[in-house]
Amino acid sequence: MLDSIRARLTLWYSVVLALVLILLALITYGLYWRSISQRVDTNLQDLSDTYALTLHAEMEDLHGPAGVKSAAKEAMLEHRFRDVVYVVLDRDGNVLQSSLDLPTIASTKEHFDAEIFQSPEFRKLLSNAPGQPGVIGTIPGGKEGFRAISRTITEDGASYKLVVMQSLHPQMETMDDIRETFTWVIPMVLALASVGGYFLARKSLAPVVQMARQASGMGAANLTSRLAVVNERDELGQLALTFNQLLERLEQSFERQRRFVADASHELRTPVAILRGESEVALSRPDRSSEEYRETLAILQDESQRLAHIIEDLFTLTRADAGQYPLAFHELYLDELIADVVKRTRSLAIPKQIELSCASDPELSIRADEALLRRMLLNMLDNAIKYTPEGGKVSVECRKSGEEYIVKVTDTGVGIPEDVQTRIFERFFRADKARSRSEGESGGAGLGLSIARWIAEAHDGRLELTRSDTSGSVFTAYLPVKAKG
Repeated sequence: MLDSIRARLTLWYSVVLALVLILLALITYGLYWRSISQRVDTNLQDLSDTYALTLHAEMEDLHGPAGVKSAAKEAMLEHRFRDVVYVVLDRDGNVLQSSLDLPTIASTKEHFDAEIFQSPEFRKLLSNAPGQPGVIGTIPGGKEGFRAISRTITEDGASYKLVVMQSLHPQMETMDDIRETFTWVIPMVLALASVGGYFLARKSLAPVVQMARQASGMGAANLTSRLAVVNERDELGQLALTFNQLLERLEQSFERQRRFVADASHELRTPVAILRGESEVALSRPDRSSEEYRETLAILQDESQRLAHIIEDLFTLTRADAGQYPLAFHELYLDELIADVVKRTRSLAIPKQIELSCASDPELSIRADEALLRRMLLNMLDNAIKYTPEGGKVSVECRKSGEEYIVKVTDTGVGIPEDVQTRIFERFFRADKARSRSEGESGGAGLGLSIARWIAEAHDGRLELTRSDTSGSVFTAYLPVKAKG
């Protein structure tokens, strides 16, 4: 049962509510008892004061112990209350008059017995009785005991002691009623709150159940499905939106993987078909001359090199995506590396009579993977030379700007159409309609710029297409001076 979130929420809610209610009941009970006790003590103080005044008034026409007893009786007749006992004693503690000797004014549940006047607690209260304001204490007896106040009064030069006692039974009955009320109110409130909390939790978690039901039917075949969002502003709505964003990323990733596999199959099929066709032709004609065999072998060699290059690029990208490509960082000079790469790519520019130039700031120290940076620069230059017509220009510029190096490769090709510029770094993508190859040029597989961008990002940098129009294109690599590697 506790495997359900609704049940656990209801349980925790009920436990916390029970603790709060019990604590509130205890605090309320304590405060109410304190208030009743203070009210009883205040009432006793007032009763003793008014009785003392009445007794003094009655003594104006009476004298002696007999007069005190008679005056005490008259005062008691004027101040009779249910559950209240007045006692007047002489200085030796002998009872002169008590209200127990008078007829009761109303029925009471409390039983008053004169024996309480002989109890140790009563005698102790008498021994501590001062003049004002009096000593208050509790005397056992009856059903719940008595609250009593003792004071010394002086009449005709003689000292007497006055004790006023009030039964605690009515107050205890009130407290019992309060306890009984809490005893059945708290369980009833807990039961109602638990039922209400369970249905509230069930209703609140209903969208989660619905999302789980929808998510269970999703798979690679229907990644276009999305969770229904009832309220975007609450937590469950945010969860649904986050899950939908995850599905969006997964759909894009699956789509890239499908396109990658399809494009890779297409790129690999062409050289494989050429290899297979040339080998079949060579084997089908045993009377071919050595020159024809050499021509066939040359074709096989070119296509096998192209196939190996594609496979190597695919392997590089696969390891890069998995984060398993090892990077060997060490100190080098970027300007020297660029000059060496430009020197090595002149052989690609000479057949097309392309002017290749290089300009860079001196002593550009950088900590990087030299082999990867060399490959990035080669890919950028190869791309620029490949799509620059004969007699064009390709230039490389490198300079330091703040905490990064900026490497620009500019060509004078026909440019890239604006509608495909955002896809230029996609794998196997080639804007062939805008940047056509010359006839007979094998070209690449459309992986060079993808690998170049990954290399820049692996060095905490970036590679961007800065400009592309009819006058040519500019690719810019931004490399941090101090890489994290």
